[in-house]
Parts: sequence; structure tokens; C-alpha cells
Amino acid sequence: MAQLLQKKQDTKKLFSSPTLQTVMMVEETIKKYNGTYNKTQLWEKLPRKVTWGTYNIILNYLEEINKIGIAKKNILVYIWNPKIIKKYLEMEGVDYERN
Repeated sequence: MAQLLQKKQDTKKLFSSPTLQTVMMVEETIKKYNGTYNKTQLWEKLPRKVTWGTYNIILNYLEEINKIGIAKKNILVYIWNPKIIKKYLEMEGVDYERN
């Protein structure tokens, strides 16, 4: 019984959702080393330890919302540019509705 309970707790740790603070830390690290390191190298540069699974969840999220891109050899590139977004939103004829 104790082993089963421990296994459930270990599984929860593997699939827990990252905190906003952790997502922001990873994003800032990618921004800092933009285009310099691959996924594994950047993971090793994080200021705090993050599990590989959580790290990959964060990378998938950042890629899905178009903040990062993954170049050849898994090099991480920060592509988010709020100035361009602001410029497009201010253009005549652009109608942006939040869902």
C-alpha cells in the first residue's frame, strides 16, 4: 500500500503544472541567451532547477503562444516582440477582439 501511494505521489510530481514564476524564469532565460543554446544546454543554464518534464511543458507553451521558436539543432530563439504587436493593433482597419 505504501509503495502504491509513493508511486502516485511520484507520478503527480512528473506531471504537475509549472507555476507562473517558473514559466517567467524560463522565458527570461531564453530571452537572455537568445539563439545561443539548444534545449538541453539552456535547461542547464536555468537559475533554479526544473524537472525536464516541466521544462518541456513550458517550452511547448511558449512555442504555442509564439514567444519562442526552435531553430536547427534545437536552438531556442525568443521571437516575441510586443512593439510589433502594438504597431499592428494601432493600424487602421485592424480589429482585435479578446475572447
